Amino acid sequence: MKTIGMLGGMSWESTQSYYSALNRGINQQLGGLHSARILLHSVDFAEIAELQARDHWDQAAVLLGDAAVAVQSAGADFLLICANTMHKVAPAIQQRIDIPILHLADATARALKADGISRAGLLGTRYTMEHAFYRERIEAQGIDVVVPEAQDRALIHDIIYSELCQGIVNDQSRTRYLAVIDSLADQGAQAVILGCTEIALLVQQQHSKVPLYDTTQIHVNEAVAYAIGQDG
Repeated sequence: MKTIGMLGGMSWESTQSYYSALNRGINQQLGGLHSARILLHSVDFAEIAELQARDHWDQAAVLLGDAAVAVQSAGADFLLICANTMHKVAPAIQQRIDIPILHLADATARALKADGISRAGLLGTRYTMEHAFYRERIEAQGIDVVVPEAQDRALIHDIIYSELCQGIVNDQSRTRYLAVIDSLADQGAQAVILGCTEIALLVQQQHSKVPLYDTTQIHVNEAVAYAIGQDG
């Protein structure tokens, strides 16, 4: 079994979801007392969030690149960046390490394509929704990506940072998210990508008739398969 490297802490609320899901996934595949081999480097998210807000992505890439080098040196066989937004700097991180990064957007695109989805809505931080780095990876697989209107993007972003990253799960916020999901469906989205690892803490499939793609679980599924040699 390969050792999984994780860059976490962005936020730690979702990183613990990753950790639990990876161990459950390995145990489901291998049984008994098996659990995942994991090397986790958890950053201080306040530092990352400040760099995001100031548009200092190069500095964020250096910080996470240093963490990735440390994880590789400790013996990881591949790397997960446990945050959708920080895949913006995935190419810069990959340049500094020899082990592969399992790209979250690519994994999500494969899941959508396998289910025959040709038009999907995207929820996430404003960086994920408004910058091209994420949507382009999905669209490269022939899937049209729809994002919410500006007011709704601001709402989605604010709830992520002011509530979900701090462990606050609010029923009123869920209702607001579901209204945005419905509006994306009205624009022809056959499914909606929960393109921030914290969103699944608030919204699950049971809450919506629109098919929801939890990027954390999708990422975990690919990581488990890769770790036990079932990939490709």
